[in-house]
Amino acid sequence: MKEQKHIVWLDVIRLLAILMVIGVHCIDPFYISPAMRGIPEYTTWAAIYGSLFRPSVPLFTMMTGLLLLPVKQPLGTFYKKRIYRILFPCIIWSILYNLFPWFTGILGLDKSIIGDFFCYTQGSESQAFSDSLKDVTMIPFQFSFKENHMWYMYLLLGIYLYMPFFSAWIEKATAKDKRIYLGIWSVSLFLPYMIAYIAPIFGINYLYGEATWNAYGLFYYFAGFNGYLVLGHYLKQGPNWSLSKTIYISAALFALGYYVTYTGFSAAAADSTSTEMDMELFFTFCSPNVAIMTAAVFLLLQKVQVRSEFAIKMLSNITKCGFGIYIVHYFLVGPFFLWIGPSSLPIPLQVPAMAICIFLVAWGFTAFMYKVLGKKAIYIMG
Repeated sequence: MKEQKHIVWLDVIRLLAILMVIGVHCIDPFYISPAMRGIPEYTTWAAIYGSLFRPSVPLFTMMTGLLLLPVKQPLGTFYKKRIYRILFPCIIWSILYNLFPWFTGILGLDKSIIGDFFCYTQGSESQAFSDSLKDVTMIPFQFSFKENHMWYMYLLLGIYLYMPFFSAWIEKATAKDKRIYLGIWSVSLFLPYMIAYIAPIFGINYLYGEATWNAYGLFYYFAGFNGYLVLGHYLKQGPNWSLSKTIYISAALFALGYYVTYTGFSAAAADSTSTEMDMELFFTFCSPNVAIMTAAVFLLLQKVQVRSEFAIKMLSNITKCGFGIYIVHYFLVGPFFLWIGPSSLPIPLQVPAMAICIFLVAWGFTAFMYKVLGKKAIYIMG
């Protein structure tokens, strides 16, 4: 099989997506921690940065669709190459995250350090081995709040399982067919808001056939991250626009999506009765506001040209280490927040400073593991 030509601008998108993911997790303490949520400036900047970084995960999914669709390998070969490579690192690091509370107890540390590292555990910290073991045994079914970012691994595994079958249609579909699919998918993106706002107004309990006995409604088969797979595949070549036209259109799309995301999240965060679900509604990845922001970033960065050999090699190494950076970075969020949060650094600069520091440390660690272990590092770092 002919090897795919390396796409440098895709490395640029991957770098930005990694930084966005880290940035998203850097703001978690800003609005998850009860102490921080009571400080208006933290809530404001959580909304600003949280909205800005929403294209993170959708960008990863679009890159997957661009690179892997249509699937050209036999089913078993594809699964072995893709699933095995992420399965072992996911299991290893999920176990380490979940055993961390127990390790802190062995070291004689106060259990509050667990909440310092993982803000979602605040108020329910436990150093008992039985609790850590319970979370470990649940790894095949769910992630825990100690490794909150691992939710994406379940999604990614599902995408890989699905892609070879979906690929058969992609290979035969015309450009018009793909546009129709994306059009129906676009309608499905409005469902979270219809369920939250429109259905209650009209007293609709079972929207589009969904019911207590049926979770698969009218748009179910067109909904979800598979739309981003198709979008990434469809935009592989990009429209034949000039740079100025691309900038104008991308800026307009991003600004519109950002406005909806920011205003929606800010309104929920300002309401003391809002639940986490209320606040996350406008952060939903499969929503129209996030989708147009993601498309805008993708279209714009397609125009990037990197000519420096050093920059190309650096970006290539980041791509190689990208999975490892993702799985280890969450260990660093709490410590860097404890270091930078109380400092004299202005709050608007704290998230960028944390994200860059965490990225550099995670990248350095992952690159070191590859240097020491060579090819065997893929079983630990992906």
